[in-house]
Amino acid sequence: MREALIILTPGFPTDETDSTCLPPQQVFVRSLQQLHPETEIIVISFQYPYQKKEYEWYGVKVISFGGKNKGGLSRRLLWNRVYQKLWDIHQQKKIKAILSFWYGECGYVGKKFAEKNKLRHFSWILGQDAKKDNRFVKRSRPRADELIALSDFIQDEFEKNHAIRPQWIVPPGIDINMFAEYEGRKDIDVFAAGSLIPLKRYTIFMEVIAALKKEKPSINAVLAGNGPEKEKLEQLIIEYQLEGNVILVGELPHAEVLALMQKAKVFLHPSSYEGFGVVCIEALYAGAHIISFCKPIKEEIMNWHVVSDTSSMIDITRRLLQDKQDYKPVLFNSIQNSVRKMWDVLSVV
Repeated sequence: MREALIILTPGFPTDETDSTCLPPQQVFVRSLQQLHPETEIIVISFQYPYQKKEYEWYGVKVISFGGKNKGGLSRRLLWNRVYQKLWDIHQQKKIKAILSFWYGECGYVGKKFAEKNKLRHFSWILGQDAKKDNRFVKRSRPRADELIALSDFIQDEFEKNHAIRPQWIVPPGIDINMFAEYEGRKDIDVFAAGSLIPLKRYTIFMEVIAALKKEKPSINAVLAGNGPEKEKLEQLIIEYQLEGNVILVGELPHAEVLALMQKAKVFLHPSSYEGFGVVCIEALYAGAHIISFCKPIKEEIMNWHVVSDTSSMIDITRRLLQDKQDYKPVLFNSIQNSVRKMWDVLSVV
């Protein structure tokens, strides 16, 4: 009988064409399946897709509970249904481990089930779940050896906020096979991509472009993504008179975002909080220079510039656009290496 690895996640792609749902997590699962075909991978998705169904995704069994992000009693009932499904799987298969994406409801349910049934459970802490207001950590008090941090920053942040230092670090990686060959011009001066939410602070993106336009009237900037801040950003384009400089392209398939990265000279990441933006290491491999406020790891990464304020972000962007740059791809970490590190953790007895 093949061992089964259970992955608990808030959401997962509806099918193999859905490239916009949690791209880093789906790249990880697909690579995990490719590197470990001897293990049966079963993904249980709590909230998305928004319908209950079981289906196959690149050879991986996916069980969607269609929670639709409802709260209150509906969420409690959802947890009970997931718990029952885990019990059914446990009766039929030998479970190697349970891995939860984020220490949220998935980590909470996964830990409770694993404790009761003497199974091994790990949570991959991926971002805001390291913050102090994470009530699931307070309710279940995980052990250090159950926790996997995405970065040095997340490891330190989780310890600072919860007095538990995650024992493991598994950084994100990229699949270089997803990048098409590109030898064209770098005709996008500044690019950014992500959810248009307050946390990402794309208002700063607009400020940077407005400041640089004074010296370079033809500056060309592109912002990819969708979200509640879209209207506000459209208003800033008008206010700063950037109609001829900034294009909002909306939410695009993952492959199209990577193609835009390859055309970009500078990738701006003005987020106020970031576990480890996979979009940044994708942009590095696409040959862009990165400028961000957040530093995910202690070591220096080639062509990644960390700044402390908006003024510094403007200055570094200006310098990078003025000086002749080397736009060769920089590979920080491959997804295959990330999967190997995760597998080593999951295999610890």
